[in-house]
Amino acid sequence: MTVDYLVMAAYLLGIIGVGWWGKKRAASKSDFLVAGRRLGPLMYTGTMAAVVLGGASTIGGVRLGYTYGISGAAMVFAIGLGLLALSVFFSARIARLKVYTVAEMLSLRYGDTAAVISGVVMWIYTLMLVVTSTIAYASVFDVLFDVPRWVAVVIGGTIVVGYSALGGMWSITLTDMVQFVVKSLGVLVLLLPIAVVKAGGFAEMADRLPHGYFSPTSIGGQTIVTFVLIYTFGMLIGQDIWQRVFTARSDRVASWGGTVAGVYCLVYALAGAVIGMATKSLYPQLAGADDAFATIVRHALPTGVRGLVLAAALSAMMSTASGALIASATVANNDIWARMRRRAVSLDGDEIGSNRLAIVVLGVAAMGIACALGDVIEALTVAYNLLVGGLLVPILGGLVWKRGNLPGAMASMIAGGTTVIVLMVTDGLLANEPIYYGLLAGLVAYVAVSLLTKPTEEAVIQAWRRRLAGEQATATPELSVA
Repeated sequence: MTVDYLVMAAYLLGIIGVGWWGKKRAASKSDFLVAGRRLGPLMYTGTMAAVVLGGASTIGGVRLGYTYGISGAAMVFAIGLGLLALSVFFSARIARLKVYTVAEMLSLRYGDTAAVISGVVMWIYTLMLVVTSTIAYASVFDVLFDVPRWVAVVIGGTIVVGYSALGGMWSITLTDMVQFVVKSLGVLVLLLPIAVVKAGGFAEMADRLPHGYFSPTSIGGQTIVTFVLIYTFGMLIGQDIWQRVFTARSDRVASWGGTVAGVYCLVYALAGAVIGMATKSLYPQLAGADDAFATIVRHALPTGVRGLVLAAALSAMMSTASGALIASATVANNDIWARMRRRAVSLDGDEIGSNRLAIVVLGVAAMGIACALGDVIEALTVAYNLLVGGLLVPILGGLVWKRGNLPGAMASMIAGGTTVIVLMVTDGLLANEPIYYGLLAGLVAYVAVSLLTKPTEEAVIQAWRRRLAGEQATATPELSVA
């Protein structure tokens, strides 16, 4: 594996170099947090696809394909559908708001009270994304280099925190483009066709695989619905996703670039499931389905190519980690810490230092949590349930329903969040019911309380509509990036 190690080392050094180069572009807070809001369609599409397709989509997608067949694509497919829905229906409005966080949007629409609660929930969600991604890529370092888990966490975490803190969103965007290309080459162009050929093609796979592996619903209808509720809706409101929308140079770029990235996610979903099926056909008795990705890479690929594919897996995990890290830092610094200091968030370049410090502090905290936890799937499910159950209704309601008001939004957050927490305690953290009833409770509370209380003042609504139309937005007079 010496050649493979060299390929991966070259990749990691290249990522650090690209991150350092991106530091030169971070001249203002807007540059640091949202890449100056001037990404063109090519870079926007690449960075959006990179941030949503992480370790769960790559290694987890192959695992689900190994276990359930083609229906194992459902989870990543739900992510792609969420990105498509966001891009087609909401991204243009979101981009025109010219804000930095989801909580800022809620503050504009409802008032600061709604922003405080949403900021805390969003911060927990994004921090847990960093932790899970850290554990994912640390597991790869752990296996490849035979080092203790904490050493693997520190190695990978230091790289991610380093390039994220250097240039903020510019460094992350540039590294995401590298990671997007490596991931596409490694998984779609190389691993997918090689795995299928090694397995004897689809006809031979059909003969070897268990019954139902080519059925799109063998994973279970209820599981598919749950994936849609958690991941599709989660894509609509996650800070890590919205922050990428804010980088688009225009609402048209946000809409069309995101649509292309969504279609890419659907293709990636099918690729992961097929790779898992090929692995099942070749190695039906693995000790655990989690070993499927590593097994097919180790045995099916030649030297050098194997290193590139492993680098692709690291690319997926590190993209998600860096995107979630800057999102978590942005929320912590601009929605929580700034409001605790009762200071308005400005556009001044001198705030780069505080956001950079937040990235470092939260990155170190995420590494510490990752060292302490072995498996955070349940914790991530809790974070997604709280995010979707507590925030989906007031966020989307604020975008599409004029009559929604602050009392309705607060009632929805409390009702949805409380219902989710209670049902996770009574029915189990991984049960389907918490998100079902949490969303229903949040919707009923939002509509009922909004109708029973005074409407939002017309002046506030008009100001909100002008903001949605981009009339109060301050454009950045800089060159756009393709």
